[in-house]
Amino acid sequence: MGAGSRLRMVMTVGGVLLAAMPVRAETVGECVPFARSMSGIEIYGDAWTWWDQADGQYSRGRRPKVGAVLVFRPTETMRLGHVAVVSRIVGPGIVMVTHANWSRIGGKRGQVERDVTMVDVSPRHDWSAVKVWYDTNVALGGSTYPTFGFVYGTPAPNAPAGRRAAAPAPNLSGPSPDYIGAVLDSVG
Repeated sequence: MGAGSRLRMVMTVGGVLLAAMPVRAETVGECVPFARSMSGIEIYGDAWTWWDQADGQYSRGRRPKVGAVLVFRPTETMRLGHVAVVSRIVGPGIVMVTHANWSRIGGKRGQVERDVTMVDVSPRHDWSAVKVWYDTNVALGGSTYPTFGFVYGTPAPNAPAGRRAAAPAPNLSGPSPDYIGAVLDSVG
């Protein structure tokens, strides 16, 4: 494997590898322009503002869909919020996301992570609180993050005439998503 690549091994049983996937670090910078390019949703500004900006432009909700953008609320440690694009639905309460500028990979911010685990930990199972894979931990991060909900690529019913549906980028998901690892990550 070349520079910027690593191999994530999930589990071996009796010497048999159950899941492994190469992960290649790709630097792009901030989460917002990356989420816009991956989702096709034309919203600009700080991540936390996407929820209100989508009102009347794009449909919004509390259920994940591939290509939808989950908008994180600002917190003390994440003042501008965060956005992540759903790349795969694994099962109830478990998705994979593709996002940028989350984990420090090789000590650097601004990296892209494709198909990493995100788990709904909200009391009402409405995705209002999540845990996200954190590369440094090689596991779900220890923090719980509050969210507004998902912005979908479909125009809102009251959207201005001419608002087109957004289409996720063809490279939103990687070629070998680690479903077994996502499930294992979710049970801690």
